[in-house]
Amino acid sequence: MSDAIRTSERHERILTAAAAVAAGEIYQLPDGRAAVHTGAKAAASGDAVGFATEGVFKVTKTASVVMLDGAEIWWDHSADAAILKPAVPTDKDFFLGTLVGDAASAATSCYVNLNVRPNYIIDLVHGAFVHAPVLTAGTPVLAQIGGGVRAAFSATAEAQKLDMLSQRSFPVSSQWILDAVVCVRTNADADVGDLNVGVANGTHASDADAITESCFAHFDMGADLNIDAESDDGTTEVNATDTTVDWAVGTPVRITIDGRTHSDIQIYVNGVLVLGATVFTLAAATGPLKALFHLEKSSNDSPGEVELHELNVRLMEV
Repeated sequence: MSDAIRTSERHERILTAAAAVAAGEIYQLPDGRAAVHTGAKAAASGDAVGFATEGVFKVTKTASVVMLDGAEIWWDHSADAAILKPAVPTDKDFFLGTLVGDAASAATSCYVNLNVRPNYIIDLVHGAFVHAPVLTAGTPVLAQIGGGVRAAFSATAEAQKLDMLSQRSFPVSSQWILDAVVCVRTNADADVGDLNVGVANGTHASDADAITESCFAHFDMGADLNIDAESDDGTTEVNATDTTVDWAVGTPVRITIDGRTHSDIQIYVNGVLVLGATVFTLAAATGPLKALFHLEKSSNDSPGEVELHELNVRLMEV
């Protein structure tokens, strides 16, 4: 296990150790919560051991991943390190808490508020949204599946569009961070499908690129496997640009859009900054902004199926 240093008050639970427990190690309690052994010394099997379940702790962080203030953090049980919430949890990984402060890619430690979950202004998968499907024929489907949402075209030679636009909005001037996890389950079989995930001031019947104010991660389904990024604030448009990171059918992708500086928005794919020298901006936008999931295809009988596991927005003032 990894050392953890207490930096604030805590709530302790006393348990009998079933095996040796090192000071500062992170464990999962019988109720599923994360806990830190708070004793100054290691404990032997059978000893009474104090475990903290509340407070801010400094913990080991996985390398080469950027974590942003307020992110949901998990514990990688096999690697003994803090990680971003796994797109598909495996092994014995468990929820650790909420990140306190940013943690750079090269950082080997970070601060976590133990067992505290983030509070979101928008939770698109579980909250209210507007859905305006477009079709003249066929049976495209938007459905709640196992805690997420599945959007699927029908193999009908007609244009189709499925979307989710949050009812809740926020001012452009807000300091905001968006986290989303998407997974393409079935690719389009021709260059006719487009997936956009991010923020926008509205939706569109056939072309997300025509939305006047937006910042998106873009998948050109059926054309290539590139994950692109783009923005448009009505004055300055950054066209879809290859992040050099690819997606794969069946593999979830985590998209993070950091809008805390709306004149220089940063975009991350699976915790790694992409196109850092490109200035994505919403500085001239008037908003308000909403979260948007937008899947479209032109008139073609191509299939296409995408899962949205999560799409959340959190705001901050400090």
